[in-house]
Amino acid sequence: MNSRHLTSVYVVDDLPAMRERLCALVGEVSNTEVVGTAGTPADAIAGVLEMRPDCVLLDYQLEGGTGLDVLRAVHPKAPEVVFVVLTNNALPQYRRACFAAGAQHFLDKATEFDQVRDLIRQAGATRN
Repeated sequence: MNSRHLTSVYVVDDLPAMRERLCALVGEVSNTEVVGTAGTPADAIAGVLEMRPDCVLLDYQLEGGTGLDVLRAVHPKAPEVVFVVLTNNALPQYRRACFAAGAQHFLDKATEFDQVRDLIRQAGATRN
């Protein structure tokens, strides 16, 4: 990875405590920075399209909609952005819908959360 380029990460979760946890996790990964956060689909769509981060950590369940709404709005306009969907409800139909809408990863927060750091690193390496 080019050390001059920081991997940019946008964090989307409707729970402030989880946004803080995810931002702290991003801070643990070298050469990364959080470039924005959002708690609603509308704020996430606007923020991601403006910032064009390397990676979006995207909660599935959001206040006023879902991460799927964000994917459907953003992916066609910014296909280079890596989306990591995080959920407490890892139902197969949610997984299929997210992949169909452009997500590259779909993780169960309860059992796969430890993979987030590696996926952030991979997203940065892919974009450099």
